[in-house]
Amino acid sequence: MTVNQSHQGRQRVMIEGVHPEIDAGRFPAKRIVGDIVSVEADVFVDGHDAVTAMLLHRKLGAPLWSETPMRALVNDRWEGEFLAEEMGLYEFTLEAWVDHFKTWRRDLVKRLDAGQVASVDLLIGAGMVEAAVGRAAGDDQQTLHTWALKLRELARSEDKQPVREALSDELAAVMDRYPDRTLVARYERTPQIVVDRTKARFSAWYELFPRSCSPQPGAHGSFADCEARLPYVAGMGFDVLYLPPVHPIGRERRKGKNNALAAAPEDVGSPWAIGAAEGGHKSFHPQLGTLEDFRRLVAKARDHGLEVALDIAYQCAPDHPYVKTHPQWFRRRPDGTVQYAENPPKKYQDIYPFNFESEDWRGLWQELKSVLDFWIEQGVAIFRVDNPHTKAFPFWAWAIAEVQREHPEVLFLAEAFTRPKVMHRLAKLGFTQSYTYFAWRNTKWELTEYFTELAHGPGREYSRPNVWPNTPDILTEYLQFGGRPAFMARLVLAATLAASYGIYGPAFELAEHLPREPGSEEYLDSEKYQLRYWDLERADSLAGFIARVNQARRDNPALQSDGSLAFFPVDNDSLICYAKATPNLDNVILTVVNLDPYNPQSGWVELELDALGLDAHAPYQMHELLTGARFLWSGPRNYVSLDPARAPAHVFRLRRRVRTERDFDYFL
Repeated sequence: MTVNQSHQGRQRVMIEGVHPEIDAGRFPAKRIVGDIVSVEADVFVDGHDAVTAMLLHRKLGAPLWSETPMRALVNDRWEGEFLAEEMGLYEFTLEAWVDHFKTWRRDLVKRLDAGQVASVDLLIGAGMVEAAVGRAAGDDQQTLHTWALKLRELARSEDKQPVREALSDELAAVMDRYPDRTLVARYERTPQIVVDRTKARFSAWYELFPRSCSPQPGAHGSFADCEARLPYVAGMGFDVLYLPPVHPIGRERRKGKNNALAAAPEDVGSPWAIGAAEGGHKSFHPQLGTLEDFRRLVAKARDHGLEVALDIAYQCAPDHPYVKTHPQWFRRRPDGTVQYAENPPKKYQDIYPFNFESEDWRGLWQELKSVLDFWIEQGVAIFRVDNPHTKAFPFWAWAIAEVQREHPEVLFLAEAFTRPKVMHRLAKLGFTQSYTYFAWRNTKWELTEYFTELAHGPGREYSRPNVWPNTPDILTEYLQFGGRPAFMARLVLAATLAASYGIYGPAFELAEHLPREPGSEEYLDSEKYQLRYWDLERADSLAGFIARVNQARRDNPALQSDGSLAFFPVDNDSLICYAKATPNLDNVILTVVNLDPYNPQSGWVELELDALGLDAHAPYQMHELLTGARFLWSGPRNYVSLDPARAPAHVFRLRRRVRTERDFDYFL
């Protein structure tokens, strides 16, 4: 369907304020398979004529548009919807036109009510119906022809009472099917929607180092050892198992324990210093196992409800094969040495970054994409990308689009702790999820402001947060000094504020909290530089607590998306309260967290009852999902007390009172 350009000067309808549309249609908004995509726009015309608006949508590449009528909201705002049925790119646009028949019908009602109907008014309607006969098909042609005759007959009648027949719903419905779109206006752009699988919105990640999975202290772990760890990870309720790089580790300039510049002969080095004589980004560390071992791990993980995510770190150790075979991909310093990675004052002497300004940038791009292709062939469909903000934006736009054109199921998580505008740009370019600043947001004000922005700011259309309380690089001061309650509180915050979250374990569930030195966020004896043995059977492990939190997430759809997040006042700044709910309010989760890991805190929570679908005059039950306890609340203000030594958080499911015909009450 195309708009006749010769009629542009006669087109009177304006279409603007289209939503969702990212940067004038330059980037797609994001949705999930099964979502109802709601499109809104301002559609209006000069004067008082009625307008009809139509939403056009299709899977990118489909030959024909599907059409959905839009409905008027208020103040010339219109809304239309379509179903995102499958993964991939969709596109949409809008058309609108002055609907002269609707204008005539609306005005005829007014004239009838005022007793002002004249014969000419009916003749005008008859003319429009006759014109529609030529646009109609099948039996509708005869129906419209009959109505045209009837309107002319009514015009000749001296009895004005039957004139109301002209307002027939049947006639209006047939005319709606065959509108006069000669002067249709079309929106000048075709915004896009990228539709991902459900895990793009809702996921729970667990990071571990396979080399530290050995059951024997001091021994190098393997993929087989990691396979034995799968029931443990699945038992905690995670659905993504994230592995740091599994490639050969460079020997040249290898870092020692605790990031020491001089490595001892037994030091294993950092997995992010990729490449050695055994190979590079498409090879395996020989002590981890073979290609067949990795494929088996991926398959066994799937049997446990886990999907393996792999770290993609586009960088090289000094002895990576690329350094010799493609020296043009690296930046040389005046003394002839290759520039190693730096973020002053930090230095990464064991890593060479790629030079995306290389004259052979096309060759570099193709090779880096081939790395993704290789791992996709091995069954990996989720990539956590290391420091994507230090690689060229155009590369990511091209690479992600190329991969998802053939594999729309592939997801990309951007590990980019950098400036907000850079993080937003990466999300627009195609990264499915993004790391956040959650680790450094601790106070009630900081958490409220930041997560309100994530859930309701403009970025919500294209940026999906994935929040982590810790990573191998991040051990915050709160976790260093807050003890076990701090880990529990941050776990609940991460798992309930965001639909996607992750932890670096077993360091997290075992409350690893010692920094390398005072003021540092680096772990003492960091697993990045050495093997670690973890006693998973420790009595103080948080594994059981984590499992209960993840079970609550799986059981409650309200926690599986971010758009409904709402904060409620508490008269104590050490307590934070917020809720998430499904659109029809049949599942409402209220979370209260004590942000003080040292002291009991209490206060009065003040809820907005209407927003939660509650009757101000009826009690309601709060079912605590982590302990099974139940509390009877009433009204907007209710008292909460949390002792961090026992439980620093409540995760409530709201249950409303239902009365049966026999006056028997129960909570639903």
